[in-house]
Amino acid sequence: MIKVSSFWATVIAVMFFLTPMGAGALTAQNVPKDLEEYAERAEDATAVLHEIMGIPEKGVPEELMAKAHAVAVIPHMVKGAFGIGGTYGKGLISQRKPSGMWSTPAFIEIGGGSFGLQLGVEASDLVLVFTNNEGVKSLLKGKVKLGADASVAAGPIGRKAQIGTDVLLRSSIYSYSRNKGLFAGVAVDGSAITMDDSANRKVYAKKVSGEDILLERSVKTTSIGKPFVDALEKYSPSSRQASRE
Repeated sequence: MIKVSSFWATVIAVMFFLTPMGAGALTAQNVPKDLEEYAERAEDATAVLHEIMGIPEKGVPEELMAKAHAVAVIPHMVKGAFGIGGTYGKGLISQRKPSGMWSTPAFIEIGGGSFGLQLGVEASDLVLVFTNNEGVKSLLKGKVKLGADASVAAGPIGRKAQIGTDVLLRSSIYSYSRNKGLFAGVAVDGSAITMDDSANRKVYAKKVSGEDILLERSVKTTSIGKPFVDALEKYSPSSRQASRE
C-alpha cells in the first residue's frame, strides 16, 4: 500500500476541493454513506473516460482502445513539488475478459517521486491503456512499477489515428494526461500502481485480491462500478476486441 505523509494528504484534500470535478462529485447517489467516497471516485473516473473519449479529433485512438487488454483511469492525480516532487492518485482499473467483455473494476492507487528544484502543485487526469497482459500480471502480484515491471510510453493522439502492430509492440502501456483542458500523451516512468485493498474490501464487502476482482473469481460488479464498465463497453466494445495472447 502506498503511504502518504500527513502533509501530502492535506495538499491532496485541498486540491481536490478546489477543482470542478471534486466539487461536482460531492454527493454520490443511492449508496450507503460509508461508501460515498468510493462511489465518487468511480463517478469521477467514468466522467474522465467520457470526456476524454469525447474530445473531437484529439483523443485516445479508437483502434488503441479496441485492442486494449486493460484500462486504468486516475482522476485528479496530484503532482506536487516543494523541493521534492511527487505524484499521488486513486482510480479504477478493469481488464478485458476472454469473452471480450470488461471485468469488475478494481480500485487502485498510484504514487511516485522525483527530486529536483520544483515548486507548486497541480492536478491532472491520467488514463493508462494496457496493450498486453504484462503490466496487469505484475499488478495482480501486488505492484507494477511503470517503466520497470512494464514498459510505458506517452500515447499517440488522434481519435482516428492508425495503430499498427509495430506501435503496439513498442510499449506495454500507453499513458495520457489531461491538465487545464489540455490533453496529451505523458511520461509516467517511475510511478507505481498498487491495489487499494481498503477500498476494494469496503466496496465488495469482503477481503478480496486483485485476482479475485479482475479475473472475477468471486466478485461481481456492483452499482458503484457498473457505470465505469458501461463506459468501457461503449468505447471498447467486445465486438472490436483485439487478438488475445
